[in-house]
Amino acid sequence: MTLHLTLPDAQGQLRAYHLQGQAPVKPQAGVAFNRIAYSAAHVVANPLAALDPWLDCAVDWDATIAYRQHLWSLGLGVAEAMDTAQRGMGLDWPTSLELIQRSLEAAQDTPGAFLASGCGTDHLDLEKVKTVDEVIAGYEFQMAAIEKLGGKLIIMASRALARVARSPADYERVYDRILSQAKQPVLLHWLGDMFDPALKGYWGSQDTEQAMQTALGIIQTHASKVDGIKISLLDKDKEIAMRRRLPANVRMYTGDDFNYAELIAGDGHGPATVHGQSDALLGIFDAIAPAASAALAELAQGNVQKFHDILGPTVPLSRHIFKAPTRFYKTGVVFMAWLNGHQKHFTMVGGQQSTRSLIHFCELFRLADAANLLEHPDLAVHRMKTLLAIHGLE
Repeated sequence: MTLHLTLPDAQGQLRAYHLQGQAPVKPQAGVAFNRIAYSAAHVVANPLAALDPWLDCAVDWDATIAYRQHLWSLGLGVAEAMDTAQRGMGLDWPTSLELIQRSLEAAQDTPGAFLASGCGTDHLDLEKVKTVDEVIAGYEFQMAAIEKLGGKLIIMASRALARVARSPADYERVYDRILSQAKQPVLLHWLGDMFDPALKGYWGSQDTEQAMQTALGIIQTHASKVDGIKISLLDKDKEIAMRRRLPANVRMYTGDDFNYAELIAGDGHGPATVHGQSDALLGIFDAIAPAASAALAELAQGNVQKFHDILGPTVPLSRHIFKAPTRFYKTGVVFMAWLNGHQKHFTMVGGQQSTRSLIHFCELFRLADAANLLEHPDLAVHRMKTLLAIHGLE
């Protein structure tokens, strides 16, 4: 029997909706990917904690780690304590460090699991930071804490650095200092201001080409200490342009949640392992993990059309989840986890479940159905009806 419910459309008019999607494709077991693929993973809030949800954070550790084990079971890596985990939007540094520690411990007990952890300066009081030296000390503080646990670093873009830097030379000084100390090759992180307005003008310029020149110069100087760079500019041409100019040993990790399918597939330019394709470090992989795994398995076997057949329908969903204001995309990621039964509630750290409208969630539901991403359709319909009822539509 076809499942159905009544959903408001973009104009708020109620319309009957009949689910049309098929069962989610199941990833093939035992297939080794020919791309490195990290999913930036969300955290599951603890809705039973007695706290002020806009000011404090409480995490359901069992559900949070269980979701990481789910990602690892699909062959995906975990990019830990990144912006998808609401770093800087509800998740503070002490909780981030505990998250990193718990995830590293879980990875040790999970064959094949791999992860890298976000290292930033978000423990600093942004209003009080005045100098580049304070930013360097902030990075060093978090580096030491994560490396003590044995973690691989993702050097996150710093709001504090964007605030105090006066020129590209300030960025060069900070990254020269940090990279020269790293115990193992790191991932760099270039997050566009659509994800975080406080990062506007990162690398010392609002001109993307000039900013890219600065970042590439830093990478060239420290190529042995850089595993790769993740850029999230939502502009495939800029990513490809930078990808073609990276040193041979440095990977491009796409963070483009609008164009990831074609960027991962590659364009055949130059040395294929670097200049002609992108690896992945994506927030959307949290929401579409089974499809991402199945598509990557097909790509590894040379089945490029099947890769696109699986991943292509997820792109409209991703574009919707990451639509402006893009920084609120985490809400859609957690909503998908709730619909698919990976957590028992739709509550977020910092009360961030309130950042999107009911109309937004209804369209997200329809797009998830169209992309064959509803793992348990009966449950998804029940939970969607629950959300509608909360908004007065019973």
